Amino acid sequence: MKKGLEGPPPADRPTPAGRRNKQGIRIDPEVEATHEPRRTVISALVTHEPGVLSDVSGLFSRRQFNIESLTVGPTEDEDHARITIVVEEPDPGIDQIEKQLRKLVPVISVRELEPDAMRRELALIKVDASRPDQVAAVAEMYDGKTVDSSPETATIEVTGARQKIEAAIDTFSQFGVREISRTGTTALARGTDRTAASSTAQPADEANYEDQYTHTANDD
Repeated sequence: MKKGLEGPPPADRPTPAGRRNKQGIRIDPEVEATHEPRRTVISALVTHEPGVLSDVSGLFSRRQFNIESLTVGPTEDEDHARITIVVEEPDPGIDQIEKQLRKLVPVISVRELEPDAMRRELALIKVDASRPDQVAAVAEMYDGKTVDSSPETATIEVTGARQKIEAAIDTFSQFGVREISRTGTTALARGTDRTAASSTAQPADEANYEDQYTHTANDD
């Protein structure tokens, strides 16, 4: 008779807590616990190379985090790009987003921005132009710029915070909005505060937590 490995019977062996999602990845119970969601902006400094955006969006998809908006573009350093992500999640979920992003090889630094960070979005709003004088007046109200016009339509460019963009869209709706295109939020920290430093150093307690989480998530 073949003897198995020494140890407790299967029923007595410890098993990781938490359920699995549709992809078979175990969800941290703390993340799934009931917490009030909040909207926040996370800035990631990454190596400017092909596939980085796919890696980041794939991470959000696998972990079932919802991206409200995501923008990416070059920085003052041609070797680096900045990814700005707007999410609305409970605090444990936001913490996990930051920790999981730091595990990606192309990611140099990750930071949740302060509420007073400079946040801007651009929107192109195409409206009916049957009342051109009134359309122009609303555009001026929101510091908008007419970038295209015809006898039937006018397209207005509006730049500002999300609340300003949404207020402008709501006001333009009186004329009949035909199409809208929005860039999503991009952001920088204020003053001399660095938005994301070029450093991968992490506090010891955070690194230990990540090691523990990785073990829990993968060793099951």
